[in-house]
Amino acid sequence: MKIEIITSINPTLKETGFGSLLACNDVLAAVQALGHTVQVSECSSMNDLSDVVKRSPDLVILAAKYMPLVGEKDVWFSDYFAKNHIVFSGSSRETLKYDSDKVLAKIHLASLGIKTAKYFTTTPGEHKSENALPFSFPLFIKPTDAANGNGIDDQSFVENFQDFETKVAALHGIYHQPVLVEEYLGGREFTVAIIKSDDGNMSISAIELVPPVSSGTLRILGAAVKAHDTETLKAITITDINAVKDIAALSFNGLGARGFARIDIKMDSDGTCYFMEVNLIPGMNRSSSYFPRACNIANEIPYNNVIQLMLNESLGRAQPDLKLAPRIKKNTATTTLRRATITLSDLQ
Repeated sequence: MKIEIITSINPTLKETGFGSLLACNDVLAAVQALGHTVQVSECSSMNDLSDVVKRSPDLVILAAKYMPLVGEKDVWFSDYFAKNHIVFSGSSRETLKYDSDKVLAKIHLASLGIKTAKYFTTTPGEHKSENALPFSFPLFIKPTDAANGNGIDDQSFVENFQDFETKVAALHGIYHQPVLVEEYLGGREFTVAIIKSDDGNMSISAIELVPPVSSGTLRILGAAVKAHDTETLKAITITDINAVKDIAALSFNGLGARGFARIDIKMDSDGTCYFMEVNLIPGMNRSSSYFPRACNIANEIPYNNVIQLMLNESLGRAQPDLKLAPRIKKNTATTTLRRATITLSDLQ
């Protein structure tokens, strides 16, 4: 099959995506190992996208959500390829909005009865005093649509109004949009890699994230921690695994995600799980990204097999008459895959 991996030049990497060109090349090598003809196409203009259409690939793997254009609206790859009748990997444009807007995702899942942290949005000067805040300190402040921990640091955790105003002003000055303020959840933090096949089965790989201690006993999973890989990733104990998996799977289905996603979950001090955010085009760096590492830590799935599983759903849409036979070798990975797979009925 002829496949192209589509990415864009975005040096800030403030949005979700596979990551740098190095991560795209990791995916390319895995797809080549599966026997497909594949190339990476870095798009920075409408001519670049037009050239992709002219080459008529059977499938495009979206390594980014959109192509930024100076002075013009961003071009969303999912919209563009849907209009040109080219099958693309991952979720539709309608669902991708939940990745770009954390508040929208919270509103939608809360309407379905799925627990999310209490929140409000604000701009500098909007809340005049501590008494005007919807709920009390401590609070956690972050951008509404940034990824990779951007905008998150020790100052995101605030316990007084002066620090609240300072952090809100700083984030608003960078992102020029309302700032997201959440109740601070003092429990453990998890990320869950989900891959869903077209028959409804899910491979769910849940792990715990433990940032290093920064200020006092504070552990903040921010941009600096992620950039330097100083957090610890570890398997989850049996007593916690079902609660984490269940809310992640319910969130995945509730958002209408297709193919794959990474769901971030956090506990409060009482051990109750809350949806935090969704990443519908997760980082895919072979050695450092959470998605492939979660699959390996939780279910012993090697990187190339992760790519195989992620692509099966979209390959089926690209060639619906082709019977797709899994190429995963019969080893321990297949056994753990079966243990990691659930059906929708298991969650009801």
